Amino acid sequence: MSFTLFPGTRLALALESLAGLSVGDALGAQHFVAKVDLSDPPPAPWEWTDDTEEACCLVAVLTEGDFDRDGFADLLGRHHDPYRGYGPGAVVMLREIREGLPWPIAAAAAFDGQGSAGNGAAMRAAPLGAWHADSLTHAAAQGARAAEVTHAHAEGIAGGVAVTVAAAVAAAGRLDGQRPPLLRAVAAHTPEGLVRDGLVAAARITDPGEAAYELGNGARAMARDTVPFAVWVADRFLDDYPAAIGACVAAGGDVDTTCAIAGGIVAAYTGLDGIPPAWLSAREPLPAWLAAATE
Repeated sequence: MSFTLFPGTRLALALESLAGLSVGDALGAQHFVAKVDLSDPPPAPWEWTDDTEEACCLVAVLTEGDFDRDGFADLLGRHHDPYRGYGPGAVVMLREIREGLPWPIAAAAAFDGQGSAGNGAAMRAAPLGAWHADSLTHAAAQGARAAEVTHAHAEGIAGGVAVTVAAAVAAAGRLDGQRPPLLRAVAAHTPEGLVRDGLVAAARITDPGEAAYELGNGARAMARDTVPFAVWVADRFLDDYPAAIGACVAAGGDVDTTCAIAGGIVAAYTGLDGIPPAWLSAREPLPAWLAAATE
């Protein structure tokens, strides 16, 4: 990578990735109301879910240096809305954090002390990767730091790392003017385990239906059955945001989350120009507190 990123550029990249994430999340969530036909999208507004809310908290604390885990945990505790689609375990954890329990204790206690292996750290991670487009190694390290706030299980952390690196690769490709080999780079920076195994397996797949069948579509809401497929979609449709969202919708499963992950990665590569303007305007506005935090 042969470029230097200044804070304003980092923030612009992160916000464009957030736009792709939030539109994908909001459109994907409509699929649970009625089957989505992208040729005739549902009427506005499209409400976003916990995926976007957590991503907004993440973007609000982005700054130079190491990811601010304490600040992130504080925002998650203060801003989370249980009615945005949070799982029961996440609701308990974030309520505990809101009430003052330190995040390392809350995260470690989840799932009877195993920590969460779910896809929650991955669903919010793409803007962090776009911010760190100048260093995949640093992106991976910061992705792990951000994931650890809510996910103490190695697979949950690996999911966050993979998506962070994927968005960093995508944003770097945009800045370099070259379409990057996404899957290979992500697998190389993801810790060993089931998420990485899925990413390696994904490299041999060429068909979206086969990808969903072999890798999973997020139906279990685990990092291992969500992240490899969503990253595969982003790699396959890196320059075509609508096609990426369409592939996630067609696969079924945890549609809002796969759309959020793939959408955040793809938008890191295409920028806002890749997102259909009508889709962007149909998405529910992002929270006002985010705009105040990023001014």
